[in-house]
Amino acid sequence: MVEYSAQLDLIFSSLSDPTRRDIVKRVTGSEQTIGEIAEHYKMSFAAVAKHLKILENAKLISKRRHGREQLVTAEPATLISVEGYLADYEKLWHQRFDALETLLNKRG
Repeated sequence: MVEYSAQLDLIFSSLSDPTRRDIVKRVTGSEQTIGEIAEHYKMSFAAVAKHLKILENAKLISKRRHGREQLVTAEPATLISVEGYLADYEKLWHQRFDALETLLNKRG
């Protein structure tokens, strides 16, 4: 359980930054080179590389070499594990909203 929790901490910490969330979104649909990713941001190539390293450590993306370039792609399995974690909370909130709706209907 602690190992799973540590991985979730890494994932949520990584996704707390808007640039990193945007990078994950960009590479979810297709592989992109680091250069292609970097051209979307007003920051140095090194700064983008740091963001990518954080995402890679959290297993949200992976990089592979293709010739002289590195291609970046999203790791859907990691996102699926987060979805499973959040699904429990979604059930809780639906139950609470249903209870609130029932209470409001009784009063109205």
